[in-house]
Amino acid sequence: MSEVLARKVPSEFRKGIQAGISIGIGYFPIAITFGLLAKTTGLTVGETVLMSLLVFAGASQYISLSLLTLGTGIFEIVLTTFIVNIRHFLMSASLNEKCEEDRTLIKATYSFGITDETFSVAALKEGQVSTGFMFGVISVSYSSWVINSGLGHIVGGSLPQTLQESMSVALYAMFVGLLVPSMKKSTKVVFLAALAASFNTIFTLTKVLSTGWAIVLATILSAVIVEFISTTKRSNQGGKEVA
Repeated sequence: MSEVLARKVPSEFRKGIQAGISIGIGYFPIAITFGLLAKTTGLTVGETVLMSLLVFAGASQYISLSLLTLGTGIFEIVLTTFIVNIRHFLMSASLNEKCEEDRTLIKATYSFGITDETFSVAALKEGQVSTGFMFGVISVSYSSWVINSGLGHIVGGSLPQTLQESMSVALYAMFVGLLVPSMKKSTKVVFLAALAASFNTIFTLTKVLSTGWAIVLATILSAVIVEFISTTKRSNQGGKEVA
């Protein structure tokens, strides 16, 4: 019995690695760009790699660089990151039902590696997801992100100073690249983005709040308002159907 189990674990881990290779390849250009931008923001290679090691969340790390550039406080950065990553609660709860039973400590360990991409791979896998498979997928994606973040910083150091400074534009290009596809798929996202931008502009121009708190409050307010309108609209439509 023990021999069968020993053969099964490496097999599942190997399958996870094979499934995670595409994620690792996909992370390569994004992680390299993050490292380059971290260099221009003023982070050392050690700080860049440490952020990727401890955070492992692409969008949040990009946002953190933007907030650091604006001189935002630590608390605002942490709060903004929490809001951006709050969807991970739902993803983790969903995967918990699909993954095999295991000790809480084991599940907590690999849950750290859940991203949009690793979640998609695990969720689309047929049948139950084993612990070995999850560790395999995450080990590849995590390694790719951390290593290439550091590599991007090192490569950035060898670039001409003018080119390093111009790389800050890539940060905004990254946000646009993430936002536009979502806006094409949903008018709700369009209203959300427009409302958040409006609130942030008002708070910034009137100097009611600091830059960091302006971003945080604009995000929360726009999300609450759009969701309230959306929920009210669905309720009214449901009421008409019943009537």
